[in-house]
Amino acid sequence: MQRRNAGFTLIELMIVVAIIAIIAAIAVPNLLSSRLAANESNAISTLRNLVSAQAQFQSMGAMDNDLDGTGEYGYFGELSGLSALNLRGAGMATPLDPAILGNTFQNIDASGYVNKSGYYFRIFLPNPATPAAGVGENGGGGPTGVGAVGDDSCENLWCAYAWPVGSGTTGNRAFFVNQRGEIVQTRMNVLTYDAGTPPAFDACYITAGDMTSGVAINGGVAQDANTWTPVQ
Repeated sequence: MQRRNAGFTLIELMIVVAIIAIIAAIAVPNLLSSRLAANESNAISTLRNLVSAQAQFQSMGAMDNDLDGTGEYGYFGELSGLSALNLRGAGMATPLDPAILGNTFQNIDASGYVNKSGYYFRIFLPNPATPAAGVGENGGGGPTGVGAVGDDSCENLWCAYAWPVGSGTTGNRAFFVNQRGEIVQTRMNVLTYDAGTPPAFDACYITAGDMTSGVAINGGVAQDANTWTPVQ
């Protein structure tokens, strides 16, 4: 008896490869789009949690450098229990315990950024000048030194940005929030933010170098010239 070994013909293999290529062409963009959306949703959620954390930190008086009975806002290092609270020149000599933010926010890089789910996050606090300019968190966490931030102005002002590590690959939008608690967004229609181009502290503000300035939404012109709108 003669045995015949059956197998795929070249035409059949080419058809299978073509079908796989078509499926991949449809699935991969959808997968990337879902990933971007998830990263952006996570960034918004993180900023919302930050608003609550800052309110709690300030109301409990964890930092009160000028000893006037009114608490001050903090950096990621202080909110997460990484940085000693006396790095500003006064306060407790040990980190906040228990911390308000989780250990994820202790991973502060040399630029003062937290990297989480495809986004960078950075907090700015006002300096002692009038009008107050924003001072970013020091590499490794906490303030850049004694007197770098203003005791009185830190009782009222803070802001934070979230921007994609890779524009178009980890996120399409950048976000901003401050002590008012309203999160705003930009699709970076003029200036693109990514790993190599972070936002300046006043990028979303109307007036350059002034954290007391209004936020450029509803037709206002931002310092970075991008269009900023509230997150719905």
